Amino acid sequence: MADVKNYTINFGPQHPAAHGVLRLVLELDGEVVVRADPHIGLLHRGTEKLAETRTWLQTLPYMDRLDYTSMIPSEHAYCLAVERLLGVEVPLRAQYIRVMMDEVTRIKNHLLNIGTHALDIGAMTMVLYTFREREDLFDVLEAITGIRMHGAYYRPGGVYRDLPDQMPKYQENRFKNAQTVKELNEARNGGLLDFLEDFTNRFPVYLDEYHTLLTDNRIWKQRTVGIGVVSPERALQLGFSGAMLRGSGVEWDLRKKQPYEVYDRLDFDIPVGVNGDTYDRYLVRMEEMAQANRIVKQCIDWLRKNPGPVITDDHKVAPPRREKMKGSMEELIHHFKLFSEGMHVPPGEAYVAIEHPKGEMGVWAVSDGANKPYRIKLHTAGIPHLAATDEMCRGHMLADATAVIGTIDLVLGDVDR
Repeated sequence: MADVKNYTINFGPQHPAAHGVLRLVLELDGEVVVRADPHIGLLHRGTEKLAETRTWLQTLPYMDRLDYTSMIPSEHAYCLAVERLLGVEVPLRAQYIRVMMDEVTRIKNHLLNIGTHALDIGAMTMVLYTFREREDLFDVLEAITGIRMHGAYYRPGGVYRDLPDQMPKYQENRFKNAQTVKELNEARNGGLLDFLEDFTNRFPVYLDEYHTLLTDNRIWKQRTVGIGVVSPERALQLGFSGAMLRGSGVEWDLRKKQPYEVYDRLDFDIPVGVNGDTYDRYLVRMEEMAQANRIVKQCIDWLRKNPGPVITDDHKVAPPRREKMKGSMEELIHHFKLFSEGMHVPPGEAYVAIEHPKGEMGVWAVSDGANKPYRIKLHTAGIPHLAATDEMCRGHMLADATAVIGTIDLVLGDVDR
């Protein structure tokens, strides 16, 4: 009888659970994974190199495309790095808006992760529930930025504009009658903060629904408990961050340990896991959504009581208001120079990291005094987590590779940057 040898298969890039364009080369002994070799580069964007030929402001929208499931926090890290080089002070209201939108995006990111992770493993219903809530948050983003995904809302020195006083409303059509439209628009009669406050009041009920569907579900636990276990020591050695690190029991969160913006003024907790497996990382993300909801509530309360400017008044960095620009030659020149030539950032270098929904997101910016970055280097959470795929999959069944990829919360945009 011939010797049975291990065989190699491709998992992706066409596989629906391969998160876009991940190619995972698996060496199998029967159905047991002996080795997992992730191949990257199929989505190469060249973001870091493109930044060297764009002005500081033109580079900003590229940050959105790094992680197309949670766009705005990537802009945040970039803006903080540029602001550190410029020495610009950001108005307090803009800081609160940034923190609020970061946490809205954290909820949106985790909803996508948990819904699609469950879908990858075979739980069909979950994704229908989580996408229902994501639609509300996309409406928030669209109301503020004018677009559902790549908003380019943060700017060096603050944010592009203040929060809108009204929300877009549904209109009657052949699919929605007057009664349906009235019910859908109940929370949209006020401003954006009113709509968001209504969402934060409803969201704990939705979280309970998710827990009912998944947390004690026997099949979900069979597919996630004990899968992809990483010890706290090994998680630190591998360079884990975010929910991947906290799921292994390490209480590390840049919002608490190295506070930026107004996080040190806000009250929230850091959830940590115990066993370091896929199930614990799921529970950490669920609790992170509850804590993000708390933070959003506090930001709404502060923003209601404290009007004010949302971007610096230094017109070498931020454009003047349009009414001023149309009435003053000097302001018109500032506007023209800023959007044609761009700002000149003083020579120097800065590294700033934030607690991105997927882990630590850092931007290292180097300026030589010109209107374009000399170098931009990005530290994203995807690569160290993806690098651990082999270790996390080894010894598990082929079907468990899907659970491991899902628990990483992988987006190839920030890997193939």
